[in-house]
Amino acid sequence: MYNKDELAAIVRECSLKIAPEGEYFTLASGKKSKYYCDGKMTTLDARGAVLIGEGILELIQQDATFPDAVGGMSMGADPICAAVITVAGSRGIDLKAFLVRKETKDHGTQKYIEGPVKAGDRVIVVEDVVTTGGSSLKAIERLEEAGIKVDGVVAILDRMEGGAQAFVDRGYSFRSLLKITDFGIDPPQA
Repeated sequence: MYNKDELAAIVRECSLKIAPEGEYFTLASGKKSKYYCDGKMTTLDARGAVLIGEGILELIQQDATFPDAVGGMSMGADPICAAVITVAGSRGIDLKAFLVRKETKDHGTQKYIEGPVKAGDRVIVVEDVVTTGGSSLKAIERLEEAGIKVDGVVAILDRMEGGAQAFVDRGYSFRSLLKITDFGIDPPQA
């Protein structure tokens, strides 16, 4: 069973970094920030992975239509997908996963989307940390080009810097297991 407080403690201990006074982190979006959340430090932790799998599975089970699959942009989504389908499988729930490549391979099938999904499938895109939503929106673009229906996005942490609104503005639901305010950090004012 998902325990938000336990997941927050793992994120705080393993993933959340605060820059020294006068210094900043550069995020994937290009933004500068006083804090950085290295999601992989939690998604690649055994207990963190279990909590993430349980939390995301509980969220998507609340939906009117249960998805055929979960997935997202590789590499960030890789351990999240594995956690969610492992928890689902342990509960006898049929759920697939997929990964979206940033670039196609120059050998093999040369696909952007890897995994047992096909046109017409309904999916949820997963992400470790959402700032602007850019990487998930790129994954959504690739999925829709392949005829796959994206129902929404679920993140581990919402930095509350516009990503959630970017998804809603494009017609996708957005939920997160944690928000940056859960750590006593206020999002920047627009």
